[in-house]
Amino acid sequence: MRSRQYSEDVLAVPARRPVTPPRVAAENGLVVEDSAGDFCGAVVGCEKDAVILEDRRGKRRVFPLTDTFLLEGLRVTLVRPAAGQGGGPARTASGSVAVPVSRAKVAKASRIYVEGKHDAELVEKIWGDDLRDVGVVVEFLGGIDDLPAIVAEFAPDAGRRLGVLVDHLVDGSKESRIAARVSSPYVLIAGHPYVDVWAAVKPSVLGIGCWPDVPRGTPWKEGVLAAIGWPPDTAAGWRRILGGVRTYADLEPAFLGRVEEIIDFVTAPGSH
Repeated sequence: MRSRQYSEDVLAVPARRPVTPPRVAAENGLVVEDSAGDFCGAVVGCEKDAVILEDRRGKRRVFPLTDTFLLEGLRVTLVRPAAGQGGGPARTASGSVAVPVSRAKVAKASRIYVEGKHDAELVEKIWGDDLRDVGVVVEFLGGIDDLPAIVAEFAPDAGRRLGVLVDHLVDGSKESRIAARVSSPYVLIAGHPYVDVWAAVKPSVLGIGCWPDVPRGTPWKEGVLAAIGWPPDTAAGWRRILGGVRTYADLEPAFLGRVEEIIDFVTAPGSH
């Protein structure tokens, strides 16, 4: 007869329940290390599903809040601080420290060029406050087919730098061949891998699992709208996408990194 008080093997070691890492508020200034031990930095921003860390050299990386981190050797999960308990300065949409509102500044000679209107609007939404603070203007080109002539007309020099953000800058693309024709130490051409800047927005912002594949020969924007069941109006579609973007955490790291790189280039010491 088997007792109700014991399992079949009374000498078996009871199964241990997995230990849930403690939850720690991601307050600005908290220093943690990512779970792989590859990056250590202080929290400089936290949004609904991501945290941004900055290391001692000023390099930043964005991590999902679903990751675990090491805090003084202890594995923890980070959560958003309670309202009013962030303990740090206000932040812009890019995660930078917000500066007090000041008088309008004279624009620098250095510029940032992007391919199209949508690129410019996305950069403005996330980095607009930062760029106004440093006096850098963003202009859109309507394409980069004439980029070498555009750069020559701009006449870049040490005090007049030019940063160019290019869509679909991957090996073998038309864009990569055009960019290769520009060679100046005062011009930085940086690009993201997406066919269109729409795809630089995380699909979760729109409530979809991924950006759909569009068959060759079909205009990409129109194909996307058809695949996700939106009206065939690209202007309205873009307004809907842009309206869902709130902070840097809503954008893909491959896009974030290139924009930050360009901003650093055009605001480097010695540029005007």
